[in-house]
Amino acid sequence: MAAKFRFAHLLTGAVLTAATMTAAGAVLAAAPQGPLVDTAWLEKNLADPSLRVIEVSVNPGVYERGHIPGAVNFSWHTDLNDTVRRDIVGKAQFEALLSKAGVRPDTTVVLYGDTNNWFAAWGAWVFDIYGVQNVKLLDGGRKKWEAENRPLSNKAPEFAPSAYQVTTVNEGLRARLADVKAAAEGASDVKLVDIRSPDEYQGKIFAPPGIQELSIRAGHVPGAVNVPWGKAVNEADGTFKSAEELKKLYAGVGVDGSKPVITYCRIGERSSHTWFALSKILGYQVKNYDGSWTEYGNSVGAPISNPAGTVWAAK
Repeated sequence: MAAKFRFAHLLTGAVLTAATMTAAGAVLAAAPQGPLVDTAWLEKNLADPSLRVIEVSVNPGVYERGHIPGAVNFSWHTDLNDTVRRDIVGKAQFEALLSKAGVRPDTTVVLYGDTNNWFAAWGAWVFDIYGVQNVKLLDGGRKKWEAENRPLSNKAPEFAPSAYQVTTVNEGLRARLADVKAAAEGASDVKLVDIRSPDEYQGKIFAPPGIQELSIRAGHVPGAVNVPWGKAVNEADGTFKSAEELKKLYAGVGVDGSKPVITYCRIGERSSHTWFALSKILGYQVKNYDGSWTEYGNSVGAPISNPAGTVWAAK
């Protein structure tokens, strides 16, 4: 009966506060070991005040039309990225963002989003750079939650603000242009994983269909292997494949964890998804190159492999 009341309360749009959540009497069941939680566990624990659910989607209006009850909305464009420089959100802004959401050092954070969790995985990467503990990804994201007809709310929650402080910044999770050039030129023993589509990798197209071209060169970084991000998930519901399946998939192209890895795509969001699979599920040493092809493909003098021979703006 309490569970029915709780979800009815959330769906009627009443303001959700830490006090009302505590009053609901929920006790957070131990979060599953590992970096993922499933939809059933999350629904069962939505009312716990020590849990914070955060949506990171990219399509406008998705959160407003309906989101997981109690979920806070973080905009990929304006909250997790610097709005002027091409960079991730700064430390002070990140602290303010988590403080407003009421995140504390002992909070369990669950991230999810649209578009196969690409941008939620980006969020997990940024959270990891800033040393946030107890961060997990909802396996299957919005796609699976909605497919299972689980509850949605169109009201934004309110939480008592915290005073979150970043205590460590791990720049080792982020690859820079110089790192990728060094790998391309054989100056470092790093495995490069291009997670874009085969047509992008081969240089047949500059960007995915329907997406604005942001690079004036096509192709891939020399030496990079191509494992499209979608091979890491189950097609039916977008959940990650098992660790055993992932190991086999990447070992097939020589990525077995014995060497450091750099993942990249077009702007760094799809490669965050593969970064998550390789680093969080398999435990490999991985950096995400958020500059990705839009930086590398526009860099003067950067070595490029372009099997298709496509030339930008050719007439």
